[in-house]
Amino acid sequence: MTQIFNVYCDESGHLENDEVSIMVLGAVWCPLEKTREIATRLREIKIKHGLSRHFEVKWTKVSPAKLQFYLDVMDYFFDDDDLHFRALIATKDGLRHDDFYQSHDEWYYKMYYEMLRIILHPLARYRIYLDIKDTWGAAKIRKLHQVLSNSMYDFSMSIIERMQLVRSHEVELLQLADLLIGAVSYANRGLTTSDAKLSLVERMQNRSRYKLTRTTLMQEEKVNLFRWQGRKQL
Repeated sequence: MTQIFNVYCDESGHLENDEVSIMVLGAVWCPLEKTREIATRLREIKIKHGLSRHFEVKWTKVSPAKLQFYLDVMDYFFDDDDLHFRALIATKDGLRHDDFYQSHDEWYYKMYYEMLRIILHPLARYRIYLDIKDTWGAAKIRKLHQVLSNSMYDFSMSIIERMQLVRSHEVELLQLADLLIGAVSYANRGLTTSDAKLSLVERMQNRSRYKLTRTTLMQEEKVNLFRWQGRKQL
């Protein structure tokens, strides 16, 4: 029987003119049959810390008062063998879209493929969920689905069964993706303004045994990072 995986994608610093030099695209994935169990466990961690089960885990909400809660969420990710994370880190400074006859959106789709291609296996099936943002729309989702499928010669779109927009406050695993992407982005931007966020970066580095600013081995299954480098000008 073909195994189905759910993939939860989010991003940071992806807009062309947002004055953020580092873009991080990331995804948390797990087997479809484990999603309910994982969501339940994440809600239990919220309740353990006196939070509503509907509280949204979000990197921008990290604070000293909630640090232990966020550390527990991150530890849960590392302790659960069914959970995996992949991120692509790209520096936007110096991008030369005109030289490659592409728009920023077209480059962005290529980066999404680069981020996801290590996850995708031709004998499995995938359901990909993305956070609803002002920059996303039905047409862009269809385009991304088409680009990803064509890149795998999957013209019938059978490998990626579904690509769908969801609301992050309703999906625990998307919230987990936001947290991990936030830590990777914070490390790569060299930010130091929050001791609580620095503690989470340190925990992620210690648990993964990787610096969050470098490419990992391609076969890494828990925290897989790829630092994309643009082609240098001749």
